[in-house]
Amino acid sequence: MSPTDHHSEYLATAVAALTPAGRARVDELLDQLAEAAGGREWLSRFAVVRRAEADTGSTDASPEIEPGRRLTRQELDSLMTGFTTIRDQEHLDDVANWANAVLALLEDEAEASESP
Repeated sequence: MSPTDHHSEYLATAVAALTPAGRARVDELLDQLAEAAGGREWLSRFAVVRRAEADTGSTDASPEIEPGRRLTRQELDSLMTGFTTIRDQEHLDDVANWANAVLALLEDEAEASESP
């Protein structure tokens, strides 16, 4: 695991721990993200990948290229703000934990995008 990939195990654990109610809530949140993406390809793909993970309970089926790597700095910042809000305000603990794991992924992607 590369130093900029510490989120992988955490995300896998968080996804596997989602309850049926948590999966439904994650789907709802990702629907909102997809709608807010307004046709921006990589934001939409990011939502699709996260939904597939939540629906299957596994991160094993994720594509080789993480859509988060294709996001602009502004998109990463917006997503980090959104997932921080979800983490801090979500009443379902498993969904808050999932949001925190996605936030770790986004932070890694932001850090990687700043590297030369």
